[in-house]
Amino acid sequence: MQLHISPSLRHVTVVTGKGLREFIKVKVGSRRFSYQMLFYSLLFFTFLLRFVFVLSTVDTIDGDPSPCSSLACLGKRLKPKLLGRRTETGNVPEAMYQVLEQPLSEQELKGRSDIPQTLQDFMSEVKRSKSDAREFAQKLKEMVTLMEQRTRTAKIQEYLYRHVASSSIPKQLHCLALKLAHEHSINAAARLQLPEAELVPTLVDNNYFHFVLASDNILAASVVAKSLVQNSLRPHKIVLHIITDRKTYFPMQAWFSLHPLSPAIIEVKALHHFDWLSKGKVPVLEAMEKDQRVRSQFRGGSSVIVANNEENPVVVAAKLQALSPKYNSLMNHIRIHLPELFPSLNKVVFLDDDIVIQTDLSPLWDIDMDGKVNGAVETCRGEDKFVMSKKFKSYLNFSNPIIARHFDPEECAWAYGMNVFDLAAWRKTNISSTYYHWLDENLKSDLSLWQLGTLPPGLIAFHGHVQTIDPFWHMLGLGYQETTSFSDAESAAVVHFNGRAKPWLDIAFPHLRPLWAKYLDSSDRFIKSCHIRAS
Repeated sequence: MQLHISPSLRHVTVVTGKGLREFIKVKVGSRRFSYQMLFYSLLFFTFLLRFVFVLSTVDTIDGDPSPCSSLACLGKRLKPKLLGRRTETGNVPEAMYQVLEQPLSEQELKGRSDIPQTLQDFMSEVKRSKSDAREFAQKLKEMVTLMEQRTRTAKIQEYLYRHVASSSIPKQLHCLALKLAHEHSINAAARLQLPEAELVPTLVDNNYFHFVLASDNILAASVVAKSLVQNSLRPHKIVLHIITDRKTYFPMQAWFSLHPLSPAIIEVKALHHFDWLSKGKVPVLEAMEKDQRVRSQFRGGSSVIVANNEENPVVVAAKLQALSPKYNSLMNHIRIHLPELFPSLNKVVFLDDDIVIQTDLSPLWDIDMDGKVNGAVETCRGEDKFVMSKKFKSYLNFSNPIIARHFDPEECAWAYGMNVFDLAAWRKTNISSTYYHWLDENLKSDLSLWQLGTLPPGLIAFHGHVQTIDPFWHMLGLGYQETTSFSDAESAAVVHFNGRAKPWLDIAFPHLRPLWAKYLDSSDRFIKSCHIRAS
């Protein structure tokens, strides 16, 4: 069939296959219909026929077993393509969306034995039952929901086991303390005065580099001290002040008497040796007593925390960590009293006992503090988005109006663990009193302002008094960030095993533990007799 249109658009001739002609005459004067409209209509239908042909050809190429033969079928095919969601031969049928979007409670799955346990079981069941889209989506949702519940339970159990492991004292550390206490009682060499009498004046001499370490962990303290001295370019200028508690004092003194780090100067002192701490009411002791009473009353212990089926595992982990003895330890709170502990010193570097020093730290004394009190590494920016993403909102409860009224949730947090403290500038501030004021506020609010330890009140007390230092000086997260690479950690000045996976515990990350264990002497008789392994 051929179609001929005259140039004037007045005549249309149709030639059939047999050579017959059908003549169509179009009236010019009709107001309802024009030649131009007829011409454009023919062009449109010609284009439409070609479009339908292309679509049907594509479907044939795709292997569609039921090609369209009617306008109704064509409409069904065009509708989902034009709307962006295909329902039969495309991405996801509408029925599956409807099923997957419906909530599924834990009770609906309880006691069910017909839910596939693996992907292979799921596929076998679907093929055997020849499920439609709705049944397929329902089975898939049940299987995935069950797996999510089991994953959450396993994650919480992992956090609970880590909490128990990190909260208890390993038998190796207990053994070491007992053997050193015995050595102190029978061996005069283990009772040497630290430091020697002629070196006592250096303890208050500001021409030396003064470091402060507060710890009741002898093994951890030994690694910090050894790594500090071995990596120093001027070890004869180092004075390390070790503060411990009454029960650990004699074992700690025995260790450093028998393992001198000359030419560095080591002082071992117990808290009861400080006059101001043994007289009258001491804020830090009162705060710890109150804190312990409130925790025991409102936390309910680890069993209650783990039994909460609604909370996110990360929140459960944070609450478990709040129960750790470390966060109610005097060793953890004592740093807020550094100006009183060392009234003659102008500047000190405070060290946690879960760090390892890998370079000379004397350049820290050259940092311009610009009148600020606390030189610290910020923890809100860096390549590691998990560790270096901490802001005030990460530690403080901004749903509480007291916190929301005084602080900015987006303000960058900073790290405890390796801090440069300008004690001369500190004595001109009210940092310590601010610290205790907010501790009282938190206790009055049943610990609703924050839950974890000393960093949140530290963020508040030192607010406006922090001088940012280069992140090179302090790398964090080695106790809870397993993905930290050994090469990155090895290049930092100080690595911090903050978190539960302490390097002296069996739960330490194996690829990171060598950074700490290299400062253990496996041949030492105390280390060997207590079966403390370097790897």
